[in-house]
Amino acid sequence: MATTGATGATGAWRAQGGGARPPGPHIEPARAEALLTAPGAPFAVVRGEAGALEYASGPRTLREFVETVWAFGEQPFLIAEGGTYSYAGFLAASCALARRLTGVYGLRPGDRAVIGMRNHPEWQVAFWAAQLAGLVAVPLNAWWTAEEFAYALDDCTPRVLLVDGERLERVAGWASTHSVRGMVFHHEGELPGGFERFDDLCELTSPDPSAGPPDVDIPPDADATIIYTSGTTGRPKGAVATQLAQAGAVMNPRFQAAMSMLGRGIVPGQGPTPVTLMTFPFFHVAAFTSLYAAMAAGGTLVLMRKWDAGRALGLIREHGVTHYAGVPATALQLLAAADETGDPLESLTALNTGGAAAPPGLVGGLTARYGSRIEPRNGYGLTETSGGVLANFGAEYRSWPDSAGRPTPVTEVRIAGADGSALADGEVGELWLRGQSLVRGYWGDPAATQLAFQSGWFRTGDLAVLCDGRVAIVDRIKDMVIRGGENVYCVEVEGVLHDHPAVLDAAVVGVPHPVLGEEVGAVVQVRGGSGVTADALRAHVGAVLAGFKVPARIVLCEGALPRNATGKVLKRELRGVFPTPPLP
Repeated sequence: MATTGATGATGAWRAQGGGARPPGPHIEPARAEALLTAPGAPFAVVRGEAGALEYASGPRTLREFVETVWAFGEQPFLIAEGGTYSYAGFLAASCALARRLTGVYGLRPGDRAVIGMRNHPEWQVAFWAAQLAGLVAVPLNAWWTAEEFAYALDDCTPRVLLVDGERLERVAGWASTHSVRGMVFHHEGELPGGFERFDDLCELTSPDPSAGPPDVDIPPDADATIIYTSGTTGRPKGAVATQLAQAGAVMNPRFQAAMSMLGRGIVPGQGPTPVTLMTFPFFHVAAFTSLYAAMAAGGTLVLMRKWDAGRALGLIREHGVTHYAGVPATALQLLAAADETGDPLESLTALNTGGAAAPPGLVGGLTARYGSRIEPRNGYGLTETSGGVLANFGAEYRSWPDSAGRPTPVTEVRIAGADGSALADGEVGELWLRGQSLVRGYWGDPAATQLAFQSGWFRTGDLAVLCDGRVAIVDRIKDMVIRGGENVYCVEVEGVLHDHPAVLDAAVVGVPHPVLGEEVGAVVQVRGGSGVTADALRAHVGAVLAGFKVPARIVLCEGALPRNATGKVLKRELRGVFPTPPLP
């Protein structure tokens, strides 16, 4: 989980009587958090009216946050193959588009604006234009089919579609049927009725930097975003975050960055401006965590049209990338490519992973090759938390690679038993969360909202354990395999499989069994030419874990496992590779 970029925390240090640098090379986490959250410090917290913790200072809306980036002027913000946006150019374009959406399109605060495109720089222009106009931004999965788009469009009923040329055909029919206007980015062909081209409008491509955004009122309790869940276990649901929730999501990575810096003996806010290679798709909440962190520090995001490990190495060298942000699968591919080519990743100082569980061996491999020069960072967040709310980094990550880390100061954690009561440290239960960045519920789905939220607490559906303030995610409740009454946590078995040198990827699922109910199955992507067998992998797991956890059935493949756009393995597809055994 990306945790780069913190501003204002230097004042917190000095307010506690510190000098230009902390005394000594490290500050322990408890002391660092006390320093950063003390009354008057940048990350001090208060209890809000609804009972959740909130940051006492900082932005209350996304418009309030984005308007501050004008101070970064001509510093590069977004670098892509087609060109670069400075902060000044980005903000001017966003303000101009916001004015057009309100003045020409007639949109009003609360109207929904769908964004459907790959990671073009204009994705960010569209998103922040919506925020500057008081609209509810609805980022949709760019890889969805026309039918999947139609499902979400029917659900959120937008008044404008902001899409790229690749998505135009998938939404044009819906737009015509519902008389909804749209704007197209990066498209040179004919336009359907009701759509206009961004590049045809001089007011957008050469905006007046002094014009500013439209004059609209945006209260903290207004809706800011609707972000659809990944839908790996069913139909996607639209999670609705208020402006205040997204403002909390802005502050969370800044806090974690300050904690990281203090842990390394660095005053927060000092050091070079971060340059991040962004491989998360912008529509995913993991991308928002990296985005907010970079914007807060005036950092640069280097974008890729399509993931390619070799190309990523080139971009890191070309732009002096300091921070990598992506799912564990791409991070592992990057490190493998660097190892094969002898690339020292000279400029890289942080490797951030999120969006899916990172195998414990990732941090060990990173440390073995690069020592402490590249800081490993991982964490935990959901669509419903508006991004990362737990983070693990640096020395703590190296010592506890199975942990998702510690919560931000506005995030309360409960490990709940079946009756919802809090369990003691070391006991496995469902992870419940409460805090500023949590969404208010699901769009148009009160039943799902009531099921997931109880007295302000969100039931994540993840099994976890709490120890000394650190949270370890054990498994998804629905993914856990119950073999003859014994619980098998898929994440644990997957981690051991990943440790085998011939394994590139692995996923563990429950396979129906006529006597045991379920048995453990695994689909494993192996290195070409490795010659490893299923029996060898079973022996490898059996040397580490109890016999009942060893996969009884292993399917080997050399192709990539099916994953969605955010890096999560589609286990429902993998279950189909195991034929149902006959009854005894």
